[in-house]
Amino acid sequence: MESVLIAHAEIYIAMAALFGLFMAWGIGANDVANAMGTSVGSKALTFKQAVMIAAVFELAGAVLAGGEVTKTIRKGIIDVSSLGDTPELLVYGMLASLLAAGIWLLVATRMGWPVSTTHSIVGAIVGFGAVGIGMEAIQWGKVGTIALSWVTSPLLAGSIAFFLFRSIQRLVIQTGDPLGMAKKYVPYYIFIVGFIISMVTMVKGLKHVGVKLPMEQCIMIAAGIGIFIMLLGTMMIRRLKFDPKADRDFHFANMEKIFGVLMIFTAIAIAFAHGSNDVANAIGPVAAIVSIVQSAGEIASKSATPVWILMLGGFGIVIGLMTYGHKVIATVGSGIMELTPSSGCAATLGAAVTIVFASGTGLPISTTHTLVGGVLGVGLARGIGALNGNVIRTIFMSWIVTLPAGAILSILFFFTFKGMFT
Repeated sequence: MESVLIAHAEIYIAMAALFGLFMAWGIGANDVANAMGTSVGSKALTFKQAVMIAAVFELAGAVLAGGEVTKTIRKGIIDVSSLGDTPELLVYGMLASLLAAGIWLLVATRMGWPVSTTHSIVGAIVGFGAVGIGMEAIQWGKVGTIALSWVTSPLLAGSIAFFLFRSIQRLVIQTGDPLGMAKKYVPYYIFIVGFIISMVTMVKGLKHVGVKLPMEQCIMIAAGIGIFIMLLGTMMIRRLKFDPKADRDFHFANMEKIFGVLMIFTAIAIAFAHGSNDVANAIGPVAAIVSIVQSAGEIASKSATPVWILMLGGFGIVIGLMTYGHKVIATVGSGIMELTPSSGCAATLGAAVTIVFASGTGLPISTTHTLVGGVLGVGLARGIGALNGNVIRTIFMSWIVTLPAGAILSILFFFTFKGMFT
């Protein structure tokens, strides 16, 4: 059946690029909005600034550290050896998955629901795999691991965010001089952001560009970058203007200004982390299609993800955020609870650490769940009354619907494409 692949090769690749771009647009509109929701919601960044940060660092995360998760999405969920002499079925399935997940994201974004793009694409791939290829083709162990991570990632992010915010309360907020203490301690939090992101990029990300450094060297370089970013943050804090009158209405107004500086760095961290994990949801299937078509049906061939595909994903994400991201930003940024820069930082940093580590291990976790987990963790640290139960219920419901929605749409498109091309 290789002739089908060769006869329609250009069409398949063009469709893959187009649907991949559409899916990436959906990720930008829905998922990056989660990533930037806390920064915009806490008023540390304007929407425009959030878009600019996302544009640079989503792309950097995708290109530098996006390859590990792409492998899992591309090859880890379906056992391709069972396809034998019908490799084109995988092409139809991956095209169907991209289109199905993209459409579901569009619907969810219109409603302002922060759903999981990882759920959408994994649900879609499992859907077409089970019906189009056979239940035995699904690697249920791998799917189980991914599903488990959807529970563990919000718990982990929530726990980190809880303890981070507790430390901020103890070291800064609940002291006699919150402004002075913020000036003293915020640079250390900035160091942590710089260190963690650099560390993961070097340990995991640079493999794709052929650079492998020994662990001690990685730690030294990451510490150096952390110190540089800490000094940069300290300079930014020194340039802030404080108004003693502002503290009359809200005792922490000037202190929160300093956390606004930290929020810029945590926004960068989350954009980078998000690009590294979630770009794979759009480009994993594209990479699978391109490698099958170019090798005329060879599925098993090991191939690195071409940089143009990583770039395609990165650009799609940025365009999605710019054109349609504002709806979900409102839900995450202020719907779950009112965020201030100090609480927003803890939520974002908890989520960023969790996501970056998951990207390093190649586990496609849900940024959405992780971030909402981070916000809930901070909410618990502030007291349960700070959380909006109705919004949380709607978010959980939309999470449950996402898997079957992706799977059903994907099955429909799979049989449509199969009918069109064979």
